[in-house]
Amino acid sequence: MIIANIVSYILVLLGAVNWGLYGIFDFNLVSAIFMGDRSVGAIITYIIIALAAIWLIIYTVFAGGILRFTRRREDRT
Repeated sequence: MIIANIVSYILVLLGAVNWGLYGIFDFNLVSAIFMGDRSVGAIITYIIIALAAIWLIIYTVFAGGILRFTRRREDRT
């Protein structure tokens, strides 16, 4: 779960940077990398970032509002 949280967090941050670049400079980083707004690579990237955001929302709700990136002290052996 910790790995999934870290990967999801990084993907959501990349999505936020893409939106920021698009909003400020009218530059879409994902479409520039994949040579088109609706290319297969861009669509897959958008879907993966959306799934990462959904994962973070669901995990945070079920974990009592706490997003964990490390194991709890009492879980370590």
